[in-house]
Amino acid sequence: MTDTKKYLGTRIQEIRKQKGLKQSELAEIVDIDPKHMSKIECGRCFPSFELLDKIAEVLQKPVSDFLNTEHLQSRKQLTEQLVKKLEEASDEKFKTVYKILNEIL
Repeated sequence: MTDTKKYLGTRIQEIRKQKGLKQSELAEIVDIDPKHMSKIECGRCFPSFELLDKIAEVLQKPVSDFLNTEHLQSRKQLTEQLVKKLEEASDEKFKTVYKILNEIL
């Protein structure tokens, strides 16, 4: 449960920063105490569904975007998932991924 809170809070913070809002500004807009917003972003508590809806509306994102937290996993976990996907990929897809990675790394 702790990881879920942490990931959700981190994701809210990530999207808030992308939108150029300070934590205190978002808290004021959604009408909560800045300390409560801090606890949410630090993963110490969950927002209510109603509050999550407000946050999503203010940040102009669907609620589902806040639940997309796979990229926040540890490097080790992500590496294991990538290796598994590469092992299962067809030769054609494997070569395409190789080309893409080779270009960006």
